[in-house]
Amino acid sequence: MSRMVHCRKYQQELEGLDLPPYPGTKGQDIYDNVSKKAWLEWMAHQTMLINEKRLNLMEASTRTYLAEQMVRFLSGQEVDQADGYVPPDNK
Repeated sequence: MSRMVHCRKYQQELEGLDLPPYPGTKGQDIYDNVSKKAWLEWMAHQTMLINEKRLNLMEASTRTYLAEQMVRFLSGQEVDQADGYVPPDNK
């Protein structure tokens, strides 16, 4: 049976991650409070930001930017989008 968490992004009980995605307290917080669904959506959004904005992960400022965007995304706040990106209509 899957581990369930109260997801910070969706404010409902959803399947949790299998392992913390980061070491330390940040990873444990995500493991305890973020659903697998929200985490996978963040990973796709992060990939889109990296590719479309041509971010260089070797730069500390890029890693800081992505960490800030991750916190906002996983909290259900507005996040940056790639230039010209139009989200799908989920109706």
